[in-house]
Amino acid sequence: MTATLDDLAGVVDLFDGLTRAELVQALVELGARRGATPDDDAIDAAIQRALDEYYLIRYETADPSLLVAGPAAFPTLPEHAEDLPHIMDVPDRSPDRDDLGTVAAERLRSDADAAIEASDAERIETLIDVSYDIEAWAPVDLGEIRGRLDEHAPTGE
Repeated sequence: MTATLDDLAGVVDLFDGLTRAELVQALVELGARRGATPDDDAIDAAIQRALDEYYLIRYETADPSLLVAGPAAFPTLPEHAEDLPHIMDVPDRSPDRDDLGTVAAERLRSDADAAIEASDAERIETLIDVSYDIEAWAPVDLGEIRGRLDEHAPTGE
């Protein structure tokens, strides 16, 4: 199964949050509906990439820990996703937007520290963009973190 990062976010968003195991199950179900058997390693890599690029956010303050559609995502539903709520037994969930904003801000702070420490110019630029996405997505002010990133961003020639 080939799913974009926005597709992963769309599947998660369909339920307002899924555990990692539930997301894997959903992707396996979608693959089966298409006559394909998804590769576990490919699923794990796609989920990790979606987390790394802020298409998904790990909401660990929830019980159970959930993956939710993140600030960089424009959630889309892959083919047959509309069938998932009828196939999967997932409880109603309503992640708190304020908590999600806090989680995303803490993650951005940690990622910013690592990018600055590594002098990773590309990651710094990406995180500056993500900071604006997070502010539009949740009620947080990331000006201080963005300022630190701007100080270490490469200057244009």
